[in-house]
Amino acid sequence: MEFVFSALGLIVIVALVFDYINGFHDAANSIATVVSTRVLTPLQAVAMAAFFNFFAYWLFGTTVAKTVGSGMVDLSVVTSAVILSGLIGAITWNLITWFFGLPTSSSHALFGGYGGAAVAKAGFSAIIVAGWTKTLLFMVLAPLIGLMVGLIVMTSIFWLFRDSTPMRVDRWFRRLQLLSAACYSLMHGANDAQKTMGIITGALITAGILQKFEVPWWVEVASYSAIGLGTLSGGWRIIKTMGSKITKLQPSGGFAAETGAAVAIFTATQLGVGISTTHTITGAIVGVGATRRLSAVRWGVAGRIVWAWILTIPASAAIGALMYLLTKVFARIG
Repeated sequence: MEFVFSALGLIVIVALVFDYINGFHDAANSIATVVSTRVLTPLQAVAMAAFFNFFAYWLFGTTVAKTVGSGMVDLSVVTSAVILSGLIGAITWNLITWFFGLPTSSSHALFGGYGGAAVAKAGFSAIIVAGWTKTLLFMVLAPLIGLMVGLIVMTSIFWLFRDSTPMRVDRWFRRLQLLSAACYSLMHGANDAQKTMGIITGALITAGILQKFEVPWWVEVASYSAIGLGTLSGGWRIIKTMGSKITKLQPSGGFAAETGAAVAIFTATQLGVGISTTHTITGAIVGVGATRRLSAVRWGVAGRIVWAWILTIPASAAIGALMYLLTKVFARIG
């Protein structure tokens, strides 16, 4: 019993560390556009994003947490070692991609690490296909929805403000971008914090603390707090890639990109699907850049990002599986 509680405590701590790194890694998604358009300073932007990451606690349920915690991997094969190995796989991949300034998905790193560790323990029968089908489908749909909404909003702005001076347009959208950035940060917190809630709640069930999948209030508060603190720390290496390397943004473009991404994430969150907020905002930025001309998008940078996206799940799964095998050998726990 003492071992169960010590292992559970370690899992909760590592899960919250992952949540913190998620916010740290994905801070660029929330603030890159509003910083690159000089609507807010970096410090103002991360403070606002962190606040709205946590504010999602009062507005959204736990449908994504249920999908992640019990809908992707069969809980009957899950052990402390599986959960811990999956988290370490996700954290390792996040830090690698952060070092190289690549805006990859913390969510997909978590799914890959968790799934890889489970497969290493029990084979592919541990995977719940239905849960992964939705996730992989939205891996493609989320950035496409962000791209299309961003493109439509930006095109509408061009048409509605066609007779306005650039100075007037800039003045209006410097204000409106505060709203769109807040909405995006709210949805980022709502979707991403729930993934950590799902992992911790799954661990509580595995340890026998809970009998059914219901996220305790303290898990919600801790998860939202961790991602907010991570966002407050900022992921400066990725901000430059997101804010200026893909395409150059004006305040109206930042508003369109953030609005497109927020709509896509809201849709997935309501459906209980854990998606990549990184993929979504990147797709929206590409859509906004394409409204000017296709050459306005730096397709070489976008291509490197896509390759990093493709590698995320298999790479984190491999790390998660390796960590599980090492845990079995050296710690002798299953």
